[in-house]
Amino acid sequence: MITAIVMIDAATDAIPEVAEAVADLDGVSEVYSVAGDADLIAVVRVREFEQIAAVIAGGIDKVPGVLETATHIAFRAYSRHDLEAAFSIGFDTAD
Repeated sequence: MITAIVMIDAATDAIPEVAEAVADLDGVSEVYSVAGDADLIAVVRVREFEQIAAVIAGGIDKVPGVLETATHIAFRAYSRHDLEAAFSIGFDTAD
């Protein structure tokens, strides 16, 4: 699975509509409204590298209200939740 994080600048008066339209695109797993340099962050997950261009250039960039995007491709995922799940297999949690 290939994961891309897409920072999206959107028209200020259309952020909720842009977020919903982006979230509806195939390959987009999550969209977050954020504070900072971007208005929205979309997480794209696809099986083939070539699909990244289809989702971003062919989908996200064409959503009305999207002004600019910056894409970051993930090399490796680190997650405390994944580690906790791996080490807790077969053990009940103590209350």
